[in-house]
Amino acid sequence: MLPRIARLFKEGRISSLGVDLNGAVIFHSAVSVAGVGPTTSNKVEIESSLPALSAAGVKMHVGKGALSPETVKALARHGSVYAVTPPVTALLTSRVVSRRIVAFGSEGMEAFHELKVEGLPVIIAAAGGKSVSIRGEG
Repeated sequence: MLPRIARLFKEGRISSLGVDLNGAVIFHSAVSVAGVGPTTSNKVEIESSLPALSAAGVKMHVGKGALSPETVKALARHGSVYAVTPPVTALLTSRVVSRRIVAFGSEGMEAFHELKVEGLPVIIAAAGGKSVSIRGEG
């Protein structure tokens, strides 16, 4: 789903989604009736989308797992940060105030969901070109 959103941005068609990514937070997650849980952010299809989404105005990416040094630098170039959250579906689900499917509903829990949350616990893991844990660096 994130590569599709990144592609819409690159094609100048991001407004077709009806959401403003400027200043947005993107949570790399699966949303289902069972709850909301983070997915691994360093999956190729997710991590490769982060630079374009940051250029589109996304200020925070939330997920789990370490990012490559190149991605951490790309986040810094666009003034974005990466935060990790523990994979505790029950806790995260309890923080969801409302939700709706914005686009790609046929993707099920991988669709583009808009979640309104209160008190979502995160830890900033990459900011200003530095990371607490960079993949491949000890």
